[in-house]
Amino acid sequence: MWIYEKRLIYPVNIKKPNLHMAKLLLAQYGGANSELSAGVNYLNQRYSMPYDEVKSILTDIGTEELAHWEMLGAMITQCLRGASMQEIKQCGMSDWYVSHRRGSFPVSQSGEPWTASYVGCTGDPVADLTNDLAAEQQARATYEGLIDVCEDPSVIDPLGFLREREIVHFQRFGEALDIVQSKGKTSSMPQSCN
Repeated sequence: MWIYEKRLIYPVNIKKPNLHMAKLLLAQYGGANSELSAGVNYLNQRYSMPYDEVKSILTDIGTEELAHWEMLGAMITQCLRGASMQEIKQCGMSDWYVSHRRGSFPVSQSGEPWTASYVGCTGDPVADLTNDLAAEQQARATYEGLIDVCEDPSVIDPLGFLREREIVHFQRFGEALDIVQSKGKTSSMPQSCN
């Protein structure tokens, strides 16, 4: 059970339309390596994790990833807010507008809809945590790329927050992997059927 505060984990206050950034932010909103994928991944992996302290880390990070997803939805919506129909057409977002107007929807920046096939769980703690470490580095790199191509401080500021949180998540997953390896159990499955 969660206690939910009706505010974003970090403030988003984008001042002017930025359709180019709205399109690019979709990579982290609905792409294969998006915050949605990460959140669902980690929350799903906790069920087969044999150690409570690692389950707790997966739960903490998984729920935070959903808060990041919420932030990105607000950022996309705010980047689209106030855009003229001419700007929408010029930016190549007519198809988007027809289906979603100025709202957010989980697709990648190339328009591929989010799918559960993006969720990975092997049931092997070492394999899953190693994948989680890589996912956090991919997210960090993506946020750095988004920051590099952006010129709007009101977009860069929340992106910087998200980037820093990916670094923290990477460190926490490193701690989780150390716990699993120190306990010597690499699989949550029984060793025999006896």
